[in-house]
Amino acid sequence: MNSKKLLLWSTTVAFGGFLFGFDTAVISGAEQTIQKLWGLSDAMIGQTVAMALYGTVIGALFGGFPADILGRKKTLIWISILYFISAVGSALAPEVYSLMFFRFIGGLGVGASSVVAPMYISEIAPAHKRGQLTALFQFNIVVGILIAYLSNYFIGGAGDGNWRWMLGIEAFPALAFIIMILFVPRSPRWLIVKRGLIEEAKHVLDIIDSSTSDQQLKAIQDHKDGTKKVGFKEFFSGKFNLPIMLAFLIAFFNQLSGINAIIYYSPRIFADTGMAESSALLSSVGVGVVNLVATLLGMFLIDKMGRKFLMYICSFGYIITLGLISAAFYTGIGQGTFLIPALIFMFIASHAVGQGAVIWVFISEIFPNSVRSYGNSLGSGTHWVFAAIIAGTFPYIASTLGAGTTFAIFAFIMIFQLLFVWKMMPETKNKTLEEIEEMLIDPKK
Repeated sequence: MNSKKLLLWSTTVAFGGFLFGFDTAVISGAEQTIQKLWGLSDAMIGQTVAMALYGTVIGALFGGFPADILGRKKTLIWISILYFISAVGSALAPEVYSLMFFRFIGGLGVGASSVVAPMYISEIAPAHKRGQLTALFQFNIVVGILIAYLSNYFIGGAGDGNWRWMLGIEAFPALAFIIMILFVPRSPRWLIVKRGLIEEAKHVLDIIDSSTSDQQLKAIQDHKDGTKKVGFKEFFSGKFNLPIMLAFLIAFFNQLSGINAIIYYSPRIFADTGMAESSALLSSVGVGVVNLVATLLGMFLIDKMGRKFLMYICSFGYIITLGLISAAFYTGIGQGTFLIPALIFMFIASHAVGQGAVIWVFISEIFPNSVRSYGNSLGSGTHWVFAAIIAGTFPYIASTLGAGTTFAIFAFIMIFQLLFVWKMMPETKNKTLEEIEEMLIDPKK
């Protein structure tokens, strides 16, 4: 096996996750300044922050179509261009509506990358490494989030226009991604299933592992030949109901944990505990560090212990930490201390080990080759619809119901995630994509 090439291609494609994470988190350091600068209400700043997420919904729901038509590689190139345009436009925005427009453009890139990048990696990775390699996307997301927090912290004292530098600096890694993605091959499964380009696919499979390339080629062709051309209508015919339900539920629970409310609004949440602004920004860096370390642990365990094991850890961690955060806000215990930030760090660790490491891997592997683009779009689209709802309403809900009630609601919903993992979620570790297809798809429909 050519592990170096495989790692290089996967890391390159996963760099789209870095831009995803950076773009997602960078607004957290700027949103309060922007609110004051333009005199925005809580509802309006919520919509300004959520505008990128509205873009991610569109990008996720429709990102599978260009991935099928143009291929995974060309779609990733266009995604990198969207990131670049968004960064430059956001930095130069003269008023809030221009800023919202360019943040929406960046959101399109985020949503599409959450579909296409994990899909590509899952299609080139061997079964025993697919979890770790696909989880590189999540690893890059958390690195992007950490770098965004660090960037915000250091730029924070740069002057009145610091928020423009916070948003605009993303243009540099976006430009690097445009260049890097030119050097990866096209997905062998896409080449076979969507274009019938057997020789080019065989060449890529030979580079990955020449000892198994013939076997891989035959397995892909056998499943392609046994499946009629599947359109969007056939996707919802009933044959794929189980993976559709699994993708929807894991994405739904991912966001109803409140993870993106904390990622987007961590300085605001920490400030509500009595912290000074600089301490709140620094605590946000702590969120990024914990996220990174726990994600590394999740990547190490995902192919050894399996997806379900990590989701059990995550579910119990969610319920305990969210319940304690709620209680701390209700009682006022820990105001002005490090108690609530410490609980939030524990919540972030629970997320990163479980949902963070698992979601993109799981969604990208439970659908057959013929409908993977549709399935990834559905799963990612669900994720971003609820992310947009949470981010767009969190400032208003938290100020209306109070932080204690808001976090109590998140904790209650996570009980149902635990039931989902226990009763419904299958284990997919060490299975090829074709073996997973046989396990989850009803051949009679």
